[in-house]
This record gives sequence, C-alpha cells and structure tokens, in this order.
Amino acid sequence: MIVSLIPEPNQETPQSEFYNPYVITTSGILTLTTDYGMQDGYVAAMKGVILEINSDIRIVDISHQISPQDVMEGAFILRNTASNFPEGTVHLAVVDPGVGTDRKAIALKYKGQIFVGPDNGLFSLLISGSDAELIVELDKTQFWNSPTPSSTFHGRDVFAPVAAHLTTGLSLSTAGTPLSNIKTMHWALPMTDDQGIQGWVVHVDRFGNCITNITKELFEKTQSGRPFKCYAGNTIIDQMSGTYGSVDRGDATLLFNSSEFVEIAIYRGSASQLFDIRKGNPVNLVFTDHKS
Repeated sequence: MIVSLIPEPNQETPQSEFYNPYVITTSGILTLTTDYGMQDGYVAAMKGVILEINSDIRIVDISHQISPQDVMEGAFILRNTASNFPEGTVHLAVVDPGVGTDRKAIALKYKGQIFVGPDNGLFSLLISGSDAELIVELDKTQFWNSPTPSSTFHGRDVFAPVAAHLTTGLSLSTAGTPLSNIKTMHWALPMTDDQGIQGWVVHVDRFGNCITNITKELFEKTQSGRPFKCYAGNTIIDQMSGTYGSVDRGDATLLFNSSEFVEIAIYRGSASQLFDIRKGNPVNLVFTDHKS
C-alpha cells in the first residue's frame, strides 16, 4: 500500500527506511517462516501479537514446517521465496535454537525488504556474501511485547511485535542500534573439475524431489554439451528433462527447478524414497566425451 503524508505547516515529517519525507511505501505484507509446526499454538500466538499492533496487515505463511532447529533449511526456504514479494515486505524468520542465550535479536534491510529474526547465521545465508543496507540489534524494549520477554519464546515477545511495528512505518534506525556485522554461516559449494561436479542435496520437498546445490549455470558451463551420468543414492541417471512430465510415469530424471538448481525427480513418484536420498547426501555428476 502507498500512504501519502502531506505535512501541515511546521509539522515534523516522520522518518522511515521505507519512505521519503512525504511518501511511505510499504507492501502491507508480513511473512512468517518458522520451525514451530502447526500442532501447538506458537504460530497463532505470534499472529495475535502482530494483529494487535497492526490489524490491517496481510500475513503470509511461507512455512512452519522447517525441520526443528535447522537454520540452514530455514535460510534455504526463505532465500528461494523472499524475492517473489514486493519491496517493503517484512519477513519474520524464527528458527532459533539459541533462544534465551546471548545471541542477538536483529533486523536488516536487504534489496528493499526487511528481515527480522535471531542472529544465528540464517540471514548471512540469505544474503550470501552481499552487504545489507542496514543492520540493527533489536534492543529497544519499548517495541517488544514485554521488557522481560520469555526466555523460550522470543518469537512472540520480541520478533513478532518489532516486525509488526515495522509494517506500520517504524524505521530500522528507531527500532534498534546499528550493527556492523552479523553471525556468519556459509553454504557448502559444489566442487568441480573438467570431468564433473560433486554437489550435495540441500533440500527434499514434500513430493520427494531432491534439490541440489548445483546451479543451472554451473552445470551448463561444466558440461559443455557432453553426455553425463548422475550418481545419487542408489541410482544412476543420465537424462535431463524440461518438465516432470517429459518422462514416463515412474521414470527418473534431472531438471532445473524454478530456482535454477539441479533437481532429482521421479514423475509421479518420490525420488527420495525410491533412491534412498536424504538431505546432505552427495550427488556426483560425471561428464564424458562419448556415450558409453
């Protein structure tokens, strides 16, 4: 939404990271990514806090099925989703095995969007070596749900209220104290030589498709049009398809998924189950000069 602020004479104009002195531009959207699941009331409690502060906000659930305490999985899901949202969206991500410890609560602005959550490496994976426009530690207790938050539920007491305030136009510089850096984690990168690529499965989706860390760009650059064989789990695959349905039902194939990573799939089947492939398993691509 766009809210125009035409100040009265001598009226102080609000300041925000989202808008110029006369126009606030926010998307009116707040996303949630957590490992809370839906069995308990944790997600509902966070939403209640958010709606108490901004009842007009649109809340979008990216996922609450992140594997418990799996920071890298949370980062992977958020990284592949956040870019689809408009500028000014606030993304709240709580995968927080260090809740209640001395790890910082942070928010940052990156590519015109705001990210809120624990400083445990998740956001460093998200921006992956790039520089955030601004990073702050969320140490201003007036924007929390309580000045003495629960030691086990910062999602409700710290992150949700701050994220909600940010959707109303609160600036990052007001919400917290600037930081120069955040905790760093790194993605495992594929290893390559002229004969092939060794990568890993970084995610298995609910269809059993096995998503690797091998990008389309790296595959095509290394392959150079040569035949290949992919060794993963208990199978060998030697074909690349444009779609899942390009092969017969039950057949395996490689394809480039919507995020342009190499994916191992079975049409109308689970590659993970049939080929005994799990997150973290190696995937080896071997290129040959002639078909064998």
